[in-house]
Amino acid sequence: MENTLKKHMDKKNIKNDILAGIIVALVSIPISMGYASLAGLPVVYGLYGSLLPVLIYGLITSSPQFVFGVDATPAVLVGGTLASLGIVGGSREAMELVPVITLVVAAWLLLFSVVKAGRIVNYISTPVMGGFISGIGITIILMQVPKLFGGNPGTGELFELLVHIILEFDSFNILSAVLGIATVVIILISKKISPKFPMSVILMGAGALSTAIFHIDRYGVKLLPKVEAGLPKFVVPDLTLLKNDTEEIIILGLTVALVIMAQTLLATNNYANRYGYKVNNNREVFAYSVSNVASAFMGCCPLNGSVSRTGIADQFGCKSQIMSITAALTMLLVVLFGTPLLQYLPVPVLTGIVIAALIGIIENKLAAKLWKVNRTEFFIFMAAMFGVLLLGTIYGVVIGIVLSFIAVIIRAVVPPTTFLGVIPGHEGFYNIKRNRNAREIEHTIIYRFSGTLFFANIATFQKEIEDAIQPDTRQVIVDASGIGSIDITAADRLLTFNKMLKEKNIKFYITEHVGNVNDQLRTLGAGSLVEEGVTRRTISLALRDAGVMRPYPLVGETVSEEDTKEFIEDNERLAEIEWAFGKDADEWLEKAAVRVVDDISKSNETTEDIILHAENSGEWGRIGLFDEDELLERVEMRLFAMTQYKDHNPEEIEKRIEERRLKVEEKIAKLNPEAIKTLHKHRDEVLARFKQNNPEGYRYIMERRKEHVEKLAGENPELAKKMKLLYHINDGEEDGEKENGK
Repeated sequence: MENTLKKHMDKKNIKNDILAGIIVALVSIPISMGYASLAGLPVVYGLYGSLLPVLIYGLITSSPQFVFGVDATPAVLVGGTLASLGIVGGSREAMELVPVITLVVAAWLLLFSVVKAGRIVNYISTPVMGGFISGIGITIILMQVPKLFGGNPGTGELFELLVHIILEFDSFNILSAVLGIATVVIILISKKISPKFPMSVILMGAGALSTAIFHIDRYGVKLLPKVEAGLPKFVVPDLTLLKNDTEEIIILGLTVALVIMAQTLLATNNYANRYGYKVNNNREVFAYSVSNVASAFMGCCPLNGSVSRTGIADQFGCKSQIMSITAALTMLLVVLFGTPLLQYLPVPVLTGIVIAALIGIIENKLAAKLWKVNRTEFFIFMAAMFGVLLLGTIYGVVIGIVLSFIAVIIRAVVPPTTFLGVIPGHEGFYNIKRNRNAREIEHTIIYRFSGTLFFANIATFQKEIEDAIQPDTRQVIVDASGIGSIDITAADRLLTFNKMLKEKNIKFYITEHVGNVNDQLRTLGAGSLVEEGVTRRTISLALRDAGVMRPYPLVGETVSEEDTKEFIEDNERLAEIEWAFGKDADEWLEKAAVRVVDDISKSNETTEDIILHAENSGEWGRIGLFDEDELLERVEMRLFAMTQYKDHNPEEIEKRIEERRLKVEEKIAKLNPEAIKTLHKHRDEVLARFKQNNPEGYRYIMERRKEHVEKLAGENPELAKKMKLLYHINDGEEDGEKENGK
């Protein structure tokens, strides 16, 4: 608690926080008294609810500026329930039952905190949140409007409030209307000219003076009611009252708790987003619970976050909960010494201050921005706002959550897609529409799909690619960097699509995705896409497998000398097999090594290409450099078994393997020293496993390696030196193992 205050306290802002607290307390006087009356309590209990509960909230909350206190929605819900139970507002029976209801609300809020129900806010988007807050602001303004011209506040939703305003015109008082409307206009103009000027305080003082000097109450202007001075009495809620109307009270408590949590959390997070700080939602709900426990033991109604008073605090530059502490202390002074002065405060002036603050929280700028940039989110904003206006807070929350999920579904069903090309002289692949210098690669479609691939969008995925295929298309490559998940429908359609493209002699590749997608494909019965090498680590590796090498041939472009530089994949993308097959990578490489050895034994070739040809003859096709190095290591480990084949000399094959491994290492060496270190470390691990599993084969290989290097030393010393480094052969070592530390 102390840390929260310290975190947001700043000596520069303390004056503003104290001033904001004083203003919030003064504005809370008429608001709290009115809402206490709606809840069936004497008006003085509105002041009592602004003492200890507000102080406790200020000490516990993680929000530096939100105001908590007696508010409209909980008061209306409690008052309506009392009426349905036949209990007269202000009666002894009401004063005994309301604290019990408050305690039940606190219990529900505590439960919400324990189960971390505050996370619900994480599923509500900015347009929904903005629409929700705007709806609440407009609702409270409409509740307060009759008080501007001498009428009584309204309750209910939009149409009920509008009807109530019309009916209250029977009580219209011209002087009240002038005072109320003038207050609103003056404050709004003052905020534009000098936002930090305490115009609300000036107008409040002016209103009190007008009563004292001109006795405006004699002309029909309503003043705050007279309140007796003194501290509230401590009350122990009588829980035995639950036995009479258990179901109604429990359900009411749940409803009020949901309203408090949803409305206050949404508004709190709205301010947090606006000013760039974070709040702890579960700690907030806990703060609501503890504050309502305090309210119950003071005989008060349930408390809620106040959007209107938070707007006033924000208007005066509030930056910390020094504001709430100041507000509680100010209210204490009012209760002890200031109640005689309350009767001088004009209701229209105080109402005008509240309405001016509420106008400031309506997200009209957000609505205008959404109208310009995203009409779908604009309509979501409006739906959330009218959901609150027409159906109330609870249904507004439900509508907001539903709309948030609808927005997610819309984005998932119609994700961003584009076609890619290359820019001559640059590495990487670029959006053709957004980069005028980007050019398509000949006979190639590169399609980027950014979103989860599932039943609702797989048809779009397939159709956009099919529409782009031309008679000369030879390969289709999907940039799946934005695909994190695939469902069974999408997996099945990918199998069918791959088969269809094969029949048209078009190669199909899925690239750039996380390895988890490969696991999903195999689990969902589409493992053949992985086994056949349809999935590739990168776009450039897919192009390499398709036989399209740098410099890439571009549609309508001539390759310049600048584009002919060799391109090699970065270190982390050199290995594909582990990325593709996960825990089954070793098994796949072992099977591939067996196949390569078998292909070599059956071939009549003895040229340098025999190894490369055997590697590429599998379903996977060309593999990455790290994987190729390990595959060659495994093939070499099986050479001792080739003595049974009469058509080939194992030493000749070993020579071809050595030549190929040197080329692989040379390519990797162009990357960076870390790549070579990683390669050597990986070779040692593979060799150590082979030594453990097949000591006889290990000895055979190491003997052949040493013999070969010794033979090369006389013929080609430079090559022999490279081979020594390649095989970690040191003078005096029998088996070619590295010395410790080398």
